[in-house]
Amino acid sequence: MNGNANNGLSRRGFLGMAGIAGAAAALGIAGCAPNASESVKPDNEAENGTENDWLGTAPDIAESDIVETRETDLLIVGAGNGGMVAAATATDEGLDFIICERNDHVQKTRDWIGAVDTSQQKEADVHIDHLELINELARYASYKCDMNVWRVWADESADTMAYLDSVLSSVPEFGITASLDTVNFDKQTKYTPIIQHMYLQDPSNCLSSPEMKRNEALESYIASKGKQVTYKHTLVKLERESEGAGRVTGAIFETDNGYVRINGKKGVLLATGGYAGNPVMTEALAPIVSQCTTRANNTSSCDGSGIKAAMWIGAKKDQQPAPMLFARGLVAPGVNAGYEGEGMDAVFPGTVHQFNLGTQPFMKVDRNGKRFINESTPYEAVCFAAADHPGGVWCEIWDSNAEKDIERFATVGCSKVTAHLLASTGKTLEELNAEHIENGLVFKADTIDELADLLGFEGEAKTNFLAQVDRYNELFDMQSDEDYGKEAFRLSELRTPPFWGAWNGACYLTTVDGLKINADMQVLDQEGSVIDGLYAAGDCSGSLFADNYPEYMIGCACGRTLTFSRHVAKKIASE
Repeated sequence: MNGNANNGLSRRGFLGMAGIAGAAAALGIAGCAPNASESVKPDNEAENGTENDWLGTAPDIAESDIVETRETDLLIVGAGNGGMVAAATATDEGLDFIICERNDHVQKTRDWIGAVDTSQQKEADVHIDHLELINELARYASYKCDMNVWRVWADESADTMAYLDSVLSSVPEFGITASLDTVNFDKQTKYTPIIQHMYLQDPSNCLSSPEMKRNEALESYIASKGKQVTYKHTLVKLERESEGAGRVTGAIFETDNGYVRINGKKGVLLATGGYAGNPVMTEALAPIVSQCTTRANNTSSCDGSGIKAAMWIGAKKDQQPAPMLFARGLVAPGVNAGYEGEGMDAVFPGTVHQFNLGTQPFMKVDRNGKRFINESTPYEAVCFAAADHPGGVWCEIWDSNAEKDIERFATVGCSKVTAHLLASTGKTLEELNAEHIENGLVFKADTIDELADLLGFEGEAKTNFLAQVDRYNELFDMQSDEDYGKEAFRLSELRTPPFWGAWNGACYLTTVDGLKINADMQVLDQEGSVIDGLYAAGDCSGSLFADNYPEYMIGCACGRTLTFSRHVAKKIASE
């Protein structure tokens, strides 16, 4: 791991790979007893046994330490996006269940929901070819996925949206149905299906979500039916009928009162999230993250505990990482991408939640002052590309015409939040960035030369930067990006003062590589066989993504989380 002091803008600041193995070796498993059982060795473990030190071993819990045993039909682990839909579905299906959450509240709601063939799409005359969509998703993953699992989302997400609409519209504090975002999709030059659904008070404003979030509304709904979330239950381990074989019978949790065993007679659903909150797992499994990331914007309790618990009993995990990175990690000049600190205490240097302007397709340059990518690409593209450039960061440049540029760029997804902020608040872009300007994160200048100095460009890098601005203006005049192929309507000129600039790295949201599952969300073992009684949904599950989050398939990750969780509850109820 590297420090992120201001080391200037030379190549010496480039973030290397050193320290990853050492960081992995520093892992400790919270709550584990001293005498741990032997862990399952994944099929990708290095010969020296150090590559998977992040996995640790399952703790031994003495029977005498179990203070309580509870029985249910379906045990749901995690009260987040997936777990709460599973709980609501189980409630309506008359299925006995217990839902356990390690925190004292439901988890954060992910608002963007991708779904196919919904009533909203039919009303808008939107038609999605299932096979075209599934093949595009598989292409993003280089076909390192299970297309049969993707098909379940394509075929069942409409039912999930209809169910959510019926439930959420009945909760007095929520009381609305979802709307379909169709704005600007006709301007996209890449395959970008209209699948983004959101719960909004004003369908024309993506910032007008109801005060009560979806997961809170679902908690209110199950409470009205006499059900509740069991809080402050931290997953320790899963249990099987026999060591390394047999049906999964339940799980052991750590609580304030001691260890509690909960048996799920019909199944256990893991909905525990990914591992973005675990720096050691991140360094070991997705090392590119630390090479280009400056800000963590994830849930700290998404620490991979569900993934590890399943692997301890023989489950197989995706071998290819799939971090969700957005180009919004605002930092000061000279700050490098990468973790600061060691082990589980490591953090990224950025302090801004998300700098949404970062995903607008303005000109972006590296520390050498040169463009290095088509800026009109999915969010993680510039992040991954920057990993091979000094410091793992890049600089974004715009001028006083930026507000008109943003309207013309016509981006979709959460990138358009900037446009909605401008429209809904009546503020200028400068006013929206006032705090960042005051904190020395966004810079304003009357000339490009002065801006270069403020951004820290010196010597050859400054010469390159000034030449790059001239070249970018030439491309705008030609209305043709002969260098990187960006669409003409997403080019902008840099001629009208004042001029603006800011440095960014990636903003790390979550991971979407997880446990291998089949089309019924049953977790698979190292040989691809079903682990009876164990299911996974959401970011702890895998079999879909590899290397990236397919950003143009807006909301597909959350959509599959909700759809798959409902599928599990309905399947178990039917049995």
